[in-house]
Amino acid sequence: MRTFRNIIFWIHLIVGVATGLVIGIMSFTGVVLAFEKQIIEWAERDMRTVQVPSPGAARLPVEELVERVRAVRKDGQPSGVTVFPDPASAVQVSIGRGAVVYVNPYTGEVLGNGAEGVRGFFQWNVQLHRWLAAGGDNRAVGKAITGASNAVFLFLAISGLYLWWPRKWTLRAMRPSLWFRRGLKGKARDWNWHNVIGFWTLPVLIVLIASGMVISYKWASNLVFTMTGNTPPATQGPPGSATVKVPAPEVETPRKSADALIAEAQKTSPTWASVTLRLGGGARGGAAPAQGGRDGAQADAPGAKARDARGGSDDASGAQATAPAERDGRAGREGAPGKGARGEKGDSGGVDAVALTIRETDAWPPFASKQVSLNPFTGEVAKVEGYADYNSGRKLRSWLRFLHTGEALGLLGQLAAAIASLGGVFLVYTGFALAWRRFFPRRRTQTSPREEAAAQSDAQTEPVA
Repeated sequence: MRTFRNIIFWIHLIVGVATGLVIGIMSFTGVVLAFEKQIIEWAERDMRTVQVPSPGAARLPVEELVERVRAVRKDGQPSGVTVFPDPASAVQVSIGRGAVVYVNPYTGEVLGNGAEGVRGFFQWNVQLHRWLAAGGDNRAVGKAITGASNAVFLFLAISGLYLWWPRKWTLRAMRPSLWFRRGLKGKARDWNWHNVIGFWTLPVLIVLIASGMVISYKWASNLVFTMTGNTPPATQGPPGSATVKVPAPEVETPRKSADALIAEAQKTSPTWASVTLRLGGGARGGAAPAQGGRDGAQADAPGAKARDARGGSDDASGAQATAPAERDGRAGREGAPGKGARGEKGDSGGVDAVALTIRETDAWPPFASKQVSLNPFTGEVAKVEGYADYNSGRKLRSWLRFLHTGEALGLLGQLAAAIASLGGVFLVYTGFALAWRRFFPRRRTQTSPREEAAAQSDAQTEPVA
């Protein structure tokens, strides 16, 4: 038994040293990203509100607001438009995945590009968290490294629990591993910190790490569906991302305006808090979530708040929509016909529906949203899909996505994820310190009685090399 414990200890030590730097980076960025959404909302608070000219004042068409944004933003095409029920709320136009522009819906004035510095800071940390900020062809390598390190972190957490497990369940034997002890230095202090932090953060860390693996690896995601008795989806995308087809009109028919489509979508949710119409443009495709946070992204490691303005995960943010026609009737720049369209029989069996994402007030779970697909010519509802419509596998998969960031449990969940991620940083530091002292011990000329007693106490739980 002691030999097996020593084997686990040395594996724990070696793989911890080998992957510690990457684990430390992912844990640190997890702390940074924990409250990304709230910080961005605070930074953009002044741009989010406008002065209402008069009660019931007319608003400009959404297409015109998009054109105003397109005129000032040459670095990317609008990829989504979000409206809010408060008359004093600005309209949010997304550019690509991470950038947003706020527009006054009454005057068409472009109020600002959002907190670009803040958003850029978080986006860089997202990239560091997910693929070590690698770009181009190296991104896949970075993602593979963070994914493997995350899997190693899960082993370290489980093996650490095994090594921590007391031989005697007495308060005296367990006390050094349950709370911090004052007056310790060197190895005794690092060992105490490593054990205490590991013990108290372990439950949350295991959730963060395991959910990160489900997001990182398709086989792990498929396992969630298989374990719940459901067939894994063919693609690992957000719920509602599959394009819905509707019958093509037999004669040339004008498309509904964006305002008309948004109004039809609102009818499906009397308690709507925001409606996002996905457009076909975007520098990189996709649109930033209406909430302005990480809601649309995957995360690959512990403690993330996946962390995104990060598109392409399973937050049920919805599919990319066919853009409405431009206001002046010309061919839409986003790919939609301007004056109308006539159905053509082909392999598709119809035309793409327009997809909108609705977030509701006091929705449960907090991350839930509803995907509404509309016929772009008639405005009729083709499909409505919400959290209640998911099978058990998809529901569990969605929970795991937002448990990874803590958002599934609100502010308390985010705080727990941040604290656990910070604990991961200290586990890496103390683990490196203990490994250094083991491989490169220093001679000590004098040992205080307190330190000697602490060392003897710790020696009772530390495996012997």
